[in-house]
Amino acid sequence: MPEVVVYHHVQGLTDGVRLFADRLREAGHTVHTPDMFDGRTFATLEDGMAFARAEGFGALAERGVAAGEEIGSEAVYAGFSFGVMPAQQLAQTRPGARGALLMCSCLPTSEFGGDWPDDVPVQVHGKEGDEFFAEDLEAAQALVGSTDRAELFLYPGEEHLFADSSLPAYDPDAARLLTERVLAFLEAV
Repeated sequence: MPEVVVYHHVQGLTDGVRLFADRLREAGHTVHTPDMFDGRTFATLEDGMAFARAEGFGALAERGVAAGEEIGSEAVYAGFSFGVMPAQQLAQTRPGARGALLMCSCLPTSEFGGDWPDDVPVQVHGKEGDEFFAEDLEAAQALVGSTDRAELFLYPGEEHLFADSSLPAYDPDAARLLTERVLAFLEAV
């Protein structure tokens, strides 16, 4: 079973992200949850975004990349929203990466030097009406169109961080389905 690195979203390493990681552990996976915000969590997206702007999105993402590089290279990199930045970068550029799980966000592959690696499977998950994911949908569709190892899953609704059980945006039905798909992906890599 591959090791999994789960990167949190802009509200920090919340209880909901920890519970998601625990669900993967219960299935037998070794899971790491780097805290790019040094223990800070935020009650709202706006507060988290203000913190990330002040600290620098790139600097915070680099913390995540550095933490991921301390873990064996044969990992699956998973990220929620902001956490997609280090997850996608490592999955796309680190030799030996086993896969990527991009939740609530997806960046153009050009952000990290070009094409998606043919040998790295990837899942992208987002809500159809999520205004934040709408900005990334074209990149997600392009990624899926570039390799036969990619899947895009769209869920009904507009909640952004729908898989975080500790936030008001939580959608238990969509989160359950996302988790089932993630666990099946991890079993297959």
